[in-house]
Amino acid sequence: GNLSYSVGQYNRVWIPDPEEVWKSAEIAKDYRVGDKVLRLLLEDGTELDYSVDPESLPPLRNPDILVGENDLTALSYLHEPAVLHNLRIRFAESKLIYTYSGIILVAMNPYKQLPIYGDAIIHAYSGQNMGDMDPHIFAVAEEAYKQMARNNRNQSIIVSGESGAGKTVSARYAMRYFATVSKSSSTARVEDKVLASNPITEAVGNAKTTRNDNSSRFGKYTEISFDERNQIIGANMRTYLLEKSRVVFQSENERNYHIFYQLCASAQQSEFKHLKLGTAEEFNYTRMGGNTVIEGVNDRADMIETQKTFTLLGFKEDFQMDVFKILAAILHLGNVQITAVGNEKSSVSEDDSHLKVFCELLGLESSQVAQWLCNRKIVTSSETVVKPMTRPQAVNARDALAKKIYAHLFDFIVERINQALQFSGKQHTFIGVLDIYGFETFDVNSFEQFCINYANEKLQQQFNLFNIVLLSVLTLDSQHVFKLEQEEYMKEDIPWTLIDFYDNQPVIDLIEAKMGILELLDEECLLPHGTDENWLQKLYNNFVNKNSLFEKPRMSNTSFIIQHFADKVEYKCEGFLEKNRDTVYDMLVEVLRASKFHLCASFFRENPVPSPFSAMITVKSAKQVIKPNSKHFRTTVGSKFRSSLYLLMETLNATTPHYVRCIKPNDEKLPFEFDSKRIVQQLRACGVLETIRIGAQSYPSRWTYIEFYSRYGILMTKQELSLSDKKEMCKVVLHRLIQDSNQYQFGKTKIFFRAGQVAYLEKLRLDKLRQSCIMIQKHIRGWLQRRKFLRERQAAVTIQQYFRGQQTVRKAITAAALKEAWAAIVIQKHCRGYLVRSLYRLIRMATVTIQAYTRGLLARRAYRKMLEEHKAVILQKYARAWLARRRFQNIRRFVLNIQLTYRVQRLQKKLEDQNKENHGLVEKLTSLAALRAGDVEKIQKLEAELERAATHRQNYEEKGRRYRGAMEEKLAKLQTHNSELETQKEQAQLKLQQKTEELKEKMDHLTKQLFDDVQKEERQRILLEKSFELKTQDYEKQIQSLKEEIKSLKDEKMQLQHQVEEEHITSTGLKGEVARLSQQAKTISEFEKEIELLQAQKIDVEKHVQSQKREMREKMSEITRQLLESYDIEDVRSRLSTEDLEHLNEDGELWFAYEGLKKATRVLESHFQSQKDCYEKEIEALNFKVVHLSQEINHLQKLFREENDINESIRHEVARLTSENMMIPDFKQQISELEKQKQDLEIRLNEQTEKMKGKLEELSNQLNRNREEEGTQRKAVEAQNEIHTREKEKLIDKIQEMQEASEHLKKQFETESEVNSNFRQEASRLTSENRDLEEELDMKDRVIKKLQDQVRTLTKTIEKANDVHVSPGPKEYLGMLEYKREDEAKLIQNLILDLKPRGVVVNMIPGLPAHILFMCVRYADSLNDASMLKSLMNSTINGIKQVVKEHLEDFEMLSFWLSNTCHFLNCLKQYSGEQEFMKHNSPHQNKNCLNNFDLSEYRQILSDVAIRIYHQFIVIMENNIQPIIVPGMLEYESLQGISGLKPTGFRKRSSSIDDTDAYTMTSVLQQLSYFYSTMCQNGLDPELVRQAVKQLFFLIGAVMLNSLFLRKDMCSCRKGMQIRCNISYLEEWLKDKNLQNSLAKETLEPLSQAAWLLQVKKTTDSDAQEIYERCTSLSAVQIIKILNSYTPIDDFEKRVTPSFVRKVQALLNSREDSSQLMLDTKYLFQVTFPFTPSPHALEMIELPSSFKLGFLRRL
Repeated sequence: GNLSYSVGQYNRVWIPDPEEVWKSAEIAKDYRVGDKVLRLLLEDGTELDYSVDPESLPPLRNPDILVGENDLTALSYLHEPAVLHNLRIRFAESKLIYTYSGIILVAMNPYKQLPIYGDAIIHAYSGQNMGDMDPHIFAVAEEAYKQMARNNRNQSIIVSGESGAGKTVSARYAMRYFATVSKSSSTARVEDKVLASNPITEAVGNAKTTRNDNSSRFGKYTEISFDERNQIIGANMRTYLLEKSRVVFQSENERNYHIFYQLCASAQQSEFKHLKLGTAEEFNYTRMGGNTVIEGVNDRADMIETQKTFTLLGFKEDFQMDVFKILAAILHLGNVQITAVGNEKSSVSEDDSHLKVFCELLGLESSQVAQWLCNRKIVTSSETVVKPMTRPQAVNARDALAKKIYAHLFDFIVERINQALQFSGKQHTFIGVLDIYGFETFDVNSFEQFCINYANEKLQQQFNLFNIVLLSVLTLDSQHVFKLEQEEYMKEDIPWTLIDFYDNQPVIDLIEAKMGILELLDEECLLPHGTDENWLQKLYNNFVNKNSLFEKPRMSNTSFIIQHFADKVEYKCEGFLEKNRDTVYDMLVEVLRASKFHLCASFFRENPVPSPFSAMITVKSAKQVIKPNSKHFRTTVGSKFRSSLYLLMETLNATTPHYVRCIKPNDEKLPFEFDSKRIVQQLRACGVLETIRIGAQSYPSRWTYIEFYSRYGILMTKQELSLSDKKEMCKVVLHRLIQDSNQYQFGKTKIFFRAGQVAYLEKLRLDKLRQSCIMIQKHIRGWLQRRKFLRERQAAVTIQQYFRGQQTVRKAITAAALKEAWAAIVIQKHCRGYLVRSLYRLIRMATVTIQAYTRGLLARRAYRKMLEEHKAVILQKYARAWLARRRFQNIRRFVLNIQLTYRVQRLQKKLEDQNKENHGLVEKLTSLAALRAGDVEKIQKLEAELERAATHRQNYEEKGRRYRGAMEEKLAKLQTHNSELETQKEQAQLKLQQKTEELKEKMDHLTKQLFDDVQKEERQRILLEKSFELKTQDYEKQIQSLKEEIKSLKDEKMQLQHQVEEEHITSTGLKGEVARLSQQAKTISEFEKEIELLQAQKIDVEKHVQSQKREMREKMSEITRQLLESYDIEDVRSRLSTEDLEHLNEDGELWFAYEGLKKATRVLESHFQSQKDCYEKEIEALNFKVVHLSQEINHLQKLFREENDINESIRHEVARLTSENMMIPDFKQQISELEKQKQDLEIRLNEQTEKMKGKLEELSNQLNRNREEEGTQRKAVEAQNEIHTREKEKLIDKIQEMQEASEHLKKQFETESEVNSNFRQEASRLTSENRDLEEELDMKDRVIKKLQDQVRTLTKTIEKANDVHVSPGPKEYLGMLEYKREDEAKLIQNLILDLKPRGVVVNMIPGLPAHILFMCVRYADSLNDASMLKSLMNSTINGIKQVVKEHLEDFEMLSFWLSNTCHFLNCLKQYSGEQEFMKHNSPHQNKNCLNNFDLSEYRQILSDVAIRIYHQFIVIMENNIQPIIVPGMLEYESLQGISGLKPTGFRKRSSSIDDTDAYTMTSVLQQLSYFYSTMCQNGLDPELVRQAVKQLFFLIGAVMLNSLFLRKDMCSCRKGMQIRCNISYLEEWLKDKNLQNSLAKETLEPLSQAAWLLQVKKTTDSDAQEIYERCTSLSAVQIIKILNSYTPIDDFEKRVTPSFVRKVQALLNSREDSSQLMLDTKYLFQVTFPFTPSPHALEMIELPSSFKLGFLRRL
């Protein structure tokens, strides 16, 4: 194109080069239109005059900032040299093998294992947009998977390329990606089976070629089926055009299919011995290529892997052995020796060992096989003729048979694989992966290359149609409409235009149209005498000079040339017909059809039996049989291939395709070696350059308005920058910069540029920056030069000065001159001195005069001012004093009046309240008297019952004496009986011994006789043995009967002994009981005396209570009467004069109002004081009486307790005696009745004491209220006595403390006296301080004294009451919760399943549910009920598991139950009784330890549950924060002035940077803070919080680092600064939360080092050494990856040179670290649960009502 506007000096261009294809040069002289020579400066420094055509100037080179782009469409200049250079930079320098080219992924084979295919990489690409990450096969697979899931449309991934370019590996990785990201939920592991099909198909379909060690010699299209949940449910495989000729022939340095070599390598294994195989060098079919071993490949290990995959797919060993049999038979068939018999015949020996093995393996007749390998049957209409074959013909027949068998076996294996990958149900969608041979051209090209290139023509046509629609072309006829690009243009209102593109339909027509090459080939195959030469001649006649795409070679009559889309290919016609026919002689087929080996016979069956799987699965065979015409007898290979291609195209057209173009970088298989010639050839062949060419005609470069403004704002003028609308600003500047408006289009949100425009803008930007730099440099250099000049000039002037002075001195120094000069100096000195002194005297005189007048004036002014101010102050003093006195008197009168009325009303109200309270006290005292009367009656009843018990006891003693006598008699009888039994026993033993001795003698005698008889009479041995057996049986029976008698005698003896012992025990028990009863009889008299005392005391108490009631009633009535009589309201009102009321609001100040209130109070004080003194005395008397009553009640309680204890002991003794002696039931019944009566009495006494305690508490509360009311009165009266009131409050607090500490009253008597003395001292001190005020206010002094007297009397009465009154203490709890067995389910439901965390964590102790559960466990333990405890523990654990399972995604719930599980576990440890857990317990906590059960097993189960909760807890946090990490910390740029935007390619077009980022660094910190606050609120242990934060920080560092490895655009210096800044934010967060010791910071060290590596200088050897020393947390692979991915954002940054990378790599070679590139984001640190004892006392824990646990009771 015409690029003259930008072809100026310093621009760089590309010129053709025979070695490198293109090389770079710089324009040394501006080019002018019409010049025919372009002056260039090459990179090596030489100058070149390059001839140019003005119509076709050399292509311009892209700016350095655009080099190394992920997407070739991001290049501004889109042409072949730019593409080639970008690929070279990425592949050879940055070691990046993947690059996008629009919709194509260009994959270059590195010939080296790279660490970029692990599961971590797969997870990193999963869910990401295609343009967000570096190019990768996983990104293409993710895009296909995402579109399938989003659009419910089938997808295809088309992998193509030359042999050895890496197609098979790419397809394998794509399938592995789908298997990993879409794991099925079933146990069938379908994805593993799909992956397992690859090793099998590679073993039987791949082979070593000169270009590739693992070349696929067949095409394969694998459909991976998915269900509605997008999970793999099955797969189906179609194969295309297996290269059968490889079975029987391999070129030099090539091998047969891998499976043969794997089989030979395993020949010595016992399971393969029957195959009679040897090494691969022993067989013709495996040794043709020469070397049978591939370097780095272990065929034996591969065989094991193949067998494993067979097994994984469900193929049993019998099936595998059948396959291996056929493979071995093929090898043996290749070794069958065919010998020539003359020129026309050949023969095979039936004794041929390989023939025998072949026939044995396949179950064939060796004679028939030998016959028909060398003969053929010709059937004519009249006869059948057997024709012998020559040796070459026989060899061909043998090889054809081997090829046929292998082809059938290959199809059979594929069919069985499809059956293994079958699925039930309906397929929702599928993704197809096409791994098919790429365009091939060799020195000798035959039928296989012709079919391969024909297939590539069809694929290229499909690609062209899809690609044109994608790249901005609207074709109405196209079946493919790419929605994304169309929506992009329509959304931006950009018009669509038609673009011409290369159409390869003529080539396809030449091959497949009617009377095309394939049809002519099929026609020739039908002729009986058809030959390759005849077919070629037909091609010449039909196409030479008639079709421009078909040519005849000049020097050959056996070849033809076709112009394919990629290149011209010359095909040899030899073998075309034979390979197309693919025939095997009929008699050989008949022989194999009759095979006894079922698998072999099924291969050649005429009508194949349908597979048992045929009803369940449809096997899509690629070799579809087309119905032949009437004249067709057999379908040819070409027609089959054409029909299978047609089906493939239909499938691909019905899917959304994704293209992967594999490139072979060199033919020597050298790692990362870039051969420009070979790569350009492949780029042209695979359509990448055509795509680039088409893309260049549209608008390949696209910028949002924000991007354009950020990048090219420096090109805008001040006037343009003043515009507020950025969109309008961009339009104005573009109109100015680019005159041709056809070079760009304005969309709604983006600007679309044609090719080259971005480069032109980059050049303008660079020129502007260069000019700015020059301007800055000019001013700085000018300033430096000026500064230097000024310094030099100053130095010169100084030197001149000294030089001239020196010169002058030298000239002037003479004796006369020196004298004259000295005389002149003396004269000048005296003259100057006189002048100066006279001037000084004059000035001094004038100054003194001015100062004198000025000071006099100032002194007079000051005197007059002082005089005036002194008089005014005196007048003001007297006037203000008079006004103040007048105002004070008025307001004091008014306030006193108001205060008087207020106090009158308050006292009236207080008297009414006091009357009510007195009435209440009187009623309570009456009720107490009634209760006392009831108690007296109960005590009388108790006395009567005790008398009855005494009489019963006497009766019982008499009966006991009788019983004891009877027992003694029985005991004497038993002793005599026992002695008799012993004598009988001795006699029985003697008899037994005698009998046994007699029996022994008889036995000995009999045995002797038997032995004698045996020796004498051998014939009668059998009869004697029988008789002997009978006799021995009789004797044994007798012995057994004697033994049983002895045993029964022993049993009787034992029974007698037991009876004697029992009688002895009962007798001793009776003796003890008699002694106890005698002691109890003595105590009964004492009980009677105590009961009499109690009755007397009770009568006294009742009398005393009644007298107190009467006295209280009288006193209360007197007090109320006196108060009412002394109170006169009218008298108070008369004291308030009208003058006081008139001055009410004279000044309105609150202070004076307060003084008036005090004055009013004094008026009322004298009337109220006498009444109040009487009232206080009465109250004091009542208090004394109440205290006395409480003392009596306590004494009674003690007596009753002692009596209860005695009765309790009596009850126990009586119960024991009655249980042993059943002869006195009447006494037992009376005792039980007595016990019931005692219990009733105890209950009533307890109720009465509790009522008395409540009444005493009410009385004390009443006293407190009185004291508080008196305190309020004092506060109202004494505004200036605040110190005194504080001391009184302290005293009240001390009194309350004495009430609470009632148990230690005796110890505190001394302290109370000290407090009283302190109080008196303080009161005297206060009175002394108030004496000053008495002189001014007499009324106030009297009030203060009265109040002090009141305080003293109140404190005395309270102290005395406290000395005697003992308040009941709080209940002591045991730290247990009682529950019923049937309430266990309700407990678990309310406390675990239905509990909401937010209601618990507020204002409650951490782990409250755990503590409650443990208190229930303690209760079950205290009952020693194992089943109850086991049930509770199991229910608790199951409940926790259930609540966690129901809330797997609820972070707060998981945090809450993780905390409670840990607290529960700690409680089980703390109270287990084990010493290691009791170190920090308090003594009271040690008392609460479990007593009966060891729960260590349950602790282990709880620990496992806690670990599972923790892991799920971590997973939830990771899932929540992971989507925020990369956008918030890597993509978001918070630092001002460091952002750098670069042009985006096709993959980024769908996204708009106009949208603000959803996440920022603040989002990350907020999420972390939410996690932290939730954990703390739920009471999670601080150590667990630290471990969780450490895990989160590891995830942040790993995700950031992994994203950095996979995003080349993020590897820049400025991004390193941003990362360092974000890391500092995280460290500040840790510091703010006090988590520095959590080791979380250390987990960010790899990320920190990566950020430092991006920022550091990367040039010299010292830089390399520093990188080696600093980057210790990064592996060598990671460091090299970052260096290779480093991308300059601006033109002034430099790339990392390959030599520097090699230096760093050489230093890193000594490291022995991981070869993995990615960090494992799923890695979990080992969690440890610390033991933290609970500080909370179980006794103090209360049940909140919100828990709904009312059925639990605290013990």
